Amino acid sequence: MAKTEKRLLSLDILRGITIAGMLLVNNPGTWSYLYRPLAHAEWIGLSPTDLVFPFFVFCMGVSMAFSLKKFNYRLSGPLMWKIVRRTLILFFIGWAVQWFGHLVRGLFKGDPFVEAVNNLDTLRYMGVFQRLALVYFFGSLCVVLFSRRFIPWLVGLILVAYALILGLGHGYDFSLENIIARIDNSVLGTDHMYHEWANGEQLSFDPEGILSTLPCIAHVLIGYLVGRLILSLYNNTERVYRMLLWGAVLVLAGWLLQYGIPCGKKMWSSTFVMITCGMAMCIQAMLIHFVDIKGRRGRWTRFFESFGVNPLALYLLGTVLAILFGAIPVGHDADGDVISIHSAVYRFFESFCNPYMASALYAVCFVLLNWVVGRVLYKKKIFIKI
Repeated sequence: MAKTEKRLLSLDILRGITIAGMLLVNNPGTWSYLYRPLAHAEWIGLSPTDLVFPFFVFCMGVSMAFSLKKFNYRLSGPLMWKIVRRTLILFFIGWAVQWFGHLVRGLFKGDPFVEAVNNLDTLRYMGVFQRLALVYFFGSLCVVLFSRRFIPWLVGLILVAYALILGLGHGYDFSLENIIARIDNSVLGTDHMYHEWANGEQLSFDPEGILSTLPCIAHVLIGYLVGRLILSLYNNTERVYRMLLWGAVLVLAGWLLQYGIPCGKKMWSSTFVMITCGMAMCIQAMLIHFVDIKGRRGRWTRFFESFGVNPLALYLLGTVLAILFGAIPVGHDADGDVISIHSAVYRFFESFCNPYMASALYAVCFVLLNWVVGRVLYKKKIFIKI
């Protein structure tokens, strides 16, 4: 038996796996040499790298069920303030990190604030933190405004509606006619978007754009339903059985439907939601079995737990370190080009192995560096809430 009030260690581990994965795939030694599993699918398809962000959104939904329980899943003044405050903080962090990047790069050019101010007109409005802010805001409102029994119907409605919108609006095509790109270009403006490459063609397409946030809300709500299932069942064996069953159903349904509704992360298609949520449920169930039931804990669980108890703080740390390592110069090469910390470490690895291995080694070392900070925080019982 497991008490629902007790912190679910397996959730911390899954969340830690996703954060470590996000840091790994976002920080290669060079983007020119990537092992295939460490690269996103170009457009349609699913790679291991495509799993890390949706898994974290799923974990956010599970955590939402635990955090909103103290408010009895009812809207109130204090809860509304908490939701709005966290949403604004996440948005501010997303924008501040981008501005910080321009500031640091300008620092080594001699005019940091000029560089930062001059790039405000190209500041990307959306991003990972901004998407998390939006799905947290709308997901939380759905939870407190609608009954638990209605949430599955709401999820289904969102996924069906989004699939129809993409199908009628060329949403599965990498082209200027893509409705996702058209909406984002009209609302955000081309200069404030991510420019996506696929099939040798470039398009102003934001993978964390406005329209594609809609299915991501359904994504976090599925995580919430799993969290409520965990809270409603005291028997861990029953939890594992239910999660494996529904996880397998989602994966199978998504796999079959992808022949008509292509699976792709960059448009966050409905089948992408189904397959990744189903996989996350199955992995969460296995972690509950091995960690919470069998008690098989050790160094591997402590490694990921260090990431999982401070997930957003360590992801933010990794983002800031990536900016600094890419901007701080440590010398010049034979052609007179500046060598940054990032390029110096990558070149060191490349001196004794092939470029693909060197790129992967840099990413692994970057993850370990962030883990050291996370481990110190964990040992000191410092948990940073964002």
